[in-house]
Amino acid sequence: MTKLSRLSRRRFLRTAGLVTGGAWLASCAPTSSPSPTNKPSASQPTGAPATSAGARSAGGERPLKIGVVLPYAGVYTLLGESITNGMELYFASVGNTAGGRPIVLLKEDEGTPDDALRKTRKLVEQDGVDLLTGIVSSASAYAIRDYVHENQVLFICSNAGGNDLTRARKSPYIYRTSFANAQLNAPMGEFIYRNIARRVFISGADYAAGHEQVGAFREAFVAAGGEIVGEAWPPFPNNDYAPYLTQIAQARPEASYSAFFGSDAVNFVKQFAEFGLKSTIRLCGGGAMIDEDTLPAQGQAALGGITGMHYTPTLDTPENRAYVEAYRAKYNREPDSYSIQGYDTARWIVEAVNALQGDTSDKRKLGDALLGIKFVSPRGPVELDPETHNIVMNIYAREVREVDGRLTNVVIATFPLVRDRGA
Repeated sequence: MTKLSRLSRRRFLRTAGLVTGGAWLASCAPTSSPSPTNKPSASQPTGAPATSAGARSAGGERPLKIGVVLPYAGVYTLLGESITNGMELYFASVGNTAGGRPIVLLKEDEGTPDDALRKTRKLVEQDGVDLLTGIVSSASAYAIRDYVHENQVLFICSNAGGNDLTRARKSPYIYRTSFANAQLNAPMGEFIYRNIARRVFISGADYAAGHEQVGAFREAFVAAGGEIVGEAWPPFPNNDYAPYLTQIAQARPEASYSAFFGSDAVNFVKQFAEFGLKSTIRLCGGGAMIDEDTLPAQGQAALGGITGMHYTPTLDTPENRAYVEAYRAKYNREPDSYSIQGYDTARWIVEAVNALQGDTSDKRKLGDALLGIKFVSPRGPVELDPETHNIVMNIYAREVREVDGRLTNVVIATFPLVRDRGA
């Protein structure tokens, strides 16, 4: 009897049950994601502590009101916190001012796509924000897209990776400082073919993010000469991957490339190792599958895993060393990919408002100012594509290694200034 057949289904379910309570989220949550509980009933102003959302500062300047729509309750809280932490860390570094105006953040819990649209309308119509940022779920991003476009609200997306937000549904009022799903995974296709495997089994969560991320990998991998030997699309969420791992084992690939997120990513990676596949099949995938938020729960099962992402705390640059030190000092935890998205978003906002000397009345001019900004982020050089308004940045192939007694992602290859190549 093989190791594969000896491992019982009950053992899988028991293993999975240990991690289903984790606070993780995909870059593009499906529309049916559960609504967070204990949502705040009103905007929560933060930023310059002496300035309320509606008042002028002691010097008479109108506050720069930034609407932030992110998950602040329920199982997705960690992502909202990380993005907000990054933003507040940067704003604090410039004295919580931009263009001579004190910065005030008005936070709303994202909830479902319908909630996100309702909160967006409130921030614009009742609170009078100067611009909007946030949004974790691509379903929420698509839900607010027509409203911000038709009402000429400047929206800087600081997470949701749905491809069409900066492709078929792009807008002169929408900019993305995080990533597009395809952008993170397309460079990995040729990299895996050249360096890891010629025969690959693909799998992913059966909703937009899974299909978009794995689809971009597949296109590039096949174009390089690789062979896809099978595919599987487990439903979301999922605790038991035994049937899909059986398919992978039977296909006998050299590597597996997957896009799973949050607790699904933890379950898949742990069960992949429990099933004994790591000894013969290389575990590879999109960056969110093995990142700083999932690694503590995945543990040794993730060791050796290879993923593509735009950031890792081990990047050895002066900018990142300073960022990691400041983030650890302020929050007493390790920065992750979500926090750097918030940090960079805040810098884009400040530099654009500075360039216009605090005048945010013309949203097209504010958008043009965003397009003119380039800088070296802790994740590397960044800019915005003038055609799509999507970020242009380095993508890194990373391998999970043990560094100073803890598991982390280490860069093994760099793909410089990657644009989202989709139409």
